[in-house]
Amino acid sequence: MTDSVEHGASGDQVAASLADEHAVLRQAVQARAEPVVRTAEAGNWPTTELSELVNYLQLEVLRQITDEEWLLFRNAPQASDELAALRRDHLELRLTVDRMTEAATARSAFTATQLAAVTRDLLEQLDAHLSAEEQQLSGADNIAASTTSLGSQPHEWYALTEGSVIDLDRLPRPDGADAVFDRLLRLRPEEQVTIVSSTDPSPLSRRLSYASPGGYGVTLIRKGPRWEMEIVKRRPPQPLVAHPG
Repeated sequence: MTDSVEHGASGDQVAASLADEHAVLRQAVQARAEPVVRTAEAGNWPTTELSELVNYLQLEVLRQITDEEWLLFRNAPQASDELAALRRDHLELRLTVDRMTEAATARSAFTATQLAAVTRDLLEQLDAHLSAEEQQLSGADNIAASTTSLGSQPHEWYALTEGSVIDLDRLPRPDGADAVFDRLLRLRPEEQVTIVSSTDPSPLSRRLSYASPGGYGVTLIRKGPRWEMEIVKRRPPQPLVAHPG
């Protein structure tokens, strides 16, 4: 994937058409799937590569499916049987994502060769479905709108929120702050991120304290003009074990 697609997009740019939106999705999945296939076909288990792919599938591909059904399908002029076919494709994609998740969490259930085959099947399935969807949702004189143009979160934001440093200035408020908050809620125990911003990022830390009292450690490293705040997710306290007296 080129930096211009995922790492260079500014927060106020969104795909206008469904085809444009699908192009971002295709490239992002392809960029994460190819390392999985290469490593698996070499006979090694792609632990890190598979985790990155599965995270993207769960957070972005499944969200795309849900957003399309809510934002596009209900207003589509196509016959109900055509939309039913697209929904069946969505179900198949969900099942495939479940298989990929199973591979990531239960490695013993798959060989590296099987994982490579499932990943290649995913790419073919996704590409065929997106192409069919673009064709069916776009009439002869109509270009299907993207879900982002109708209010959904842009896929370009994924790379802006998933790193160890998150620049709030690259994400338009308030939706951008919501996307960062969602990312903070997904932190693993002891995982840390740094928030940088030209404005005080303290509202994010207050939201975290309401959502998970005591669950995060927050350190303000620098006050303006470029604020810097470190946030780490704490390990949950171990339950006390009562010993017989």
